Amino acid sequence: MKLHEYQSKQILSRYGIQIPRGRVALTANEAKQISEELGTDVIIKSQVLIGGRGKAGGIRLAKNPREAEDLATSILSMDIKGLPVRKVLVDEAINFSREIYLAIANNRITATPSIIASASGGMNIEEVAQSSPEKIIAEDIHPLLGLRDYQIRDLASSIDLPHSFWKQFMQISRALWQLFRDQDASLAEINPLVISSDNELLALDAKITIDDNALFRHPELNELRDPDAEDPTETEARKYGLSYIKLDGKIGCLVNGAGLAMAIMDMIEYYGGQPANFLDIGGGASSEKVAAAMRIILNDPSVNCILINIFGGITRCDEVARGVTQVLAEMDHPVSIIARLVGTNAQAGKDTLQHEDIHSVETLTEAAKKAVEISAGRTA
Repeated sequence: MKLHEYQSKQILSRYGIQIPRGRVALTANEAKQISEELGTDVIIKSQVLIGGRGKAGGIRLAKNPREAEDLATSILSMDIKGLPVRKVLVDEAINFSREIYLAIANNRITATPSIIASASGGMNIEEVAQSSPEKIIAEDIHPLLGLRDYQIRDLASSIDLPHSFWKQFMQISRALWQLFRDQDASLAEINPLVISSDNELLALDAKITIDDNALFRHPELNELRDPDAEDPTETEARKYGLSYIKLDGKIGCLVNGAGLAMAIMDMIEYYGGQPANFLDIGGGASSEKVAAAMRIILNDPSVNCILINIFGGITRCDEVARGVTQVLAEMDHPVSIIARLVGTNAQAGKDTLQHEDIHSVETLTEAAKKAVEISAGRTA
């Protein structure tokens, strides 16, 4: 789950990392009032969970409260890459001499968190990573030993940070690591971290991404979700405790178990098809939960066939079958269904799924091949 800039900076501030003075505004008049309270030039920043805000005109400098109101009016009417701007952050404008990139992120290659820094911070950090990867410095963090002081000093030296700022840099790095752990983040990024005209290190912009699987530990963060940035179908699936991700293919998948779901998707690809979704109903799914999963799949207009693969253990095949038939009875379903039920009450489930549009199969290979064959026939 991604947090907005203003939400991320509020969290940074709680950990002692300095941020500019400012507040979020929902209206242009609020932006004007905040500008008056700050009494300085201000930056009006659109709050949308997408990159490229500055290039799209969603970040502007205002010299006075009237200009802040006018710019906020303009920005609040914008749509940036399909996302409407509903809030703006009004921050004091900071004079600075240098921009630095600093972040902690999960490194999938080493399976550890990594602290990353670059002397080339700012809007184009992605381009720097592609064109000049040697300018991006990273240190893996041992999950038990944590971030060590020598690693922070190595980063400071590698980005040629003046020695007079090393103490501040170490404090900020330690705080960022503590935040990363406490909040179960997968990314905690400051870009840019600037050297201000007052010789302070300030976090001018920030981005925090929280591991969805850990949100049960952070109900206060779960409330910060932005529905505009999420697929409404994925939001609907979450209500029923379903793990659902929309994909670009045409074969809908209903599976119990994340590993089995990934295996099904791989086999569909192997035999020349494309999965339309990842959907894991989980263990012990009720017929109501299965029915919700079926409705979500059938409401996707790109789906032209559905592959159901259930390996019954805690999950009962007859319970799954009842959920499937419930939906087939109440919805139009101009798609064929391939069903493979194995395990607990498998025969009872197969007996329930006696339907002209349901093809019962015995093996995973047969299921994947049949789904690809039917999907290709319907698109021909």
